[in-house]
Amino acid sequence: MANRRSFIAGMFAAGALPRATWAQVGSPAFLSAGMAPDGTFVLCGLSRDGQITFQRSLPARGHAAAAHPVRAEAVAFARRPGTFAIVLDCATGTQTAQLDAPYGRHFYGHGAFSPDGDLLFTTENDFDAGRGVIGVWDVSDGYRRLGEVGSGGVGPHDIKLMPDGASLVIANGGIETHPETGRTKLNIPTMRPNLSYIDFDGQLLDQIELDPAHRKNSIRHLAVSAQGSVVFAMQWQGDLTEDLPLLGVHNSTAGTVDLVGDASVQTMNGYLGSVAVSRNGAQIATTSPRSGTLQIFEGPTLRSETRLRDICGVAATDTGFYATTGTGLAVAPSGQRVAHPVAWDNHLVPI
Repeated sequence: MANRRSFIAGMFAAGALPRATWAQVGSPAFLSAGMAPDGTFVLCGLSRDGQITFQRSLPARGHAAAAHPVRAEAVAFARRPGTFAIVLDCATGTQTAQLDAPYGRHFYGHGAFSPDGDLLFTTENDFDAGRGVIGVWDVSDGYRRLGEVGSGGVGPHDIKLMPDGASLVIANGGIETHPETGRTKLNIPTMRPNLSYIDFDGQLLDQIELDPAHRKNSIRHLAVSAQGSVVFAMQWQGDLTEDLPLLGVHNSTAGTVDLVGDASVQTMNGYLGSVAVSRNGAQIATTSPRSGTLQIFEGPTLRSETRLRDICGVAATDTGFYATTGTGLAVAPSGQRVAHPVAWDNHLVPI
């Protein structure tokens, strides 16, 4: 018995005991941060039929999360300019680690795991230098920070793993901020957003900028198809009387960028909140909480438009797109709505 106890204690110390898989916490399809009725903040798992499979507390408002590819573990990121991210065991609700941005850095609310789950990549602001960086964390060593690489631009917000499993795409929004001025945007007249592709060592593989007319279109959120196309959602920083597209698709194989005109500055009140692409890459969904609109496209053609107050989170399923709202609704592809007491935050993260 003593030997058995010593063996188990050693395994705990080494982190070698098996951890729960997503199937063991109710097989949630999505993660979303939100606010509970008492004003506290939570991270929840949601099933494909809109039911909450687990609810775990957060110390402050979350933005997005990253789901570990194997075990029931999630990293919940603070909203910009937060400097912490919480690692949660979603089976027990235990906080197993905390990521703290190094001095002179803050998080932007998004991250992505490597395919094996051994590395986590986080979008960050090197705010004194006015440049974006990607933090690299060793998951297998308790989320120890290994270092950082350049993001290829300013204001990196979203980051996604590419289908090759060896590279990342980054939405460099182009907007410079500094914690001393809160969320104030410091460089609108000179901003230059871009899409940057890097490998895990930080080598810049490709970079896409839109033409100068779109210079104030901050590239914010991303969705990547299984075929490798990158869909990007933008937020306009100029005069709302202009009417430029806010949605684009970069096909890296063909080297083309297509903009979708129906998701425009005036239609979506200058702001896209989230974006998703179907499993087969044929359909795109995007949301705008400011206009209360969910749009679904097939190619460049607008197929449907749904009005819902404060809609923002959206993710693909096998049968269509699921969406969430700040009023607590979870909306299935069929249109069926499930009401929750949780006010859902910006993003619905697929697992």
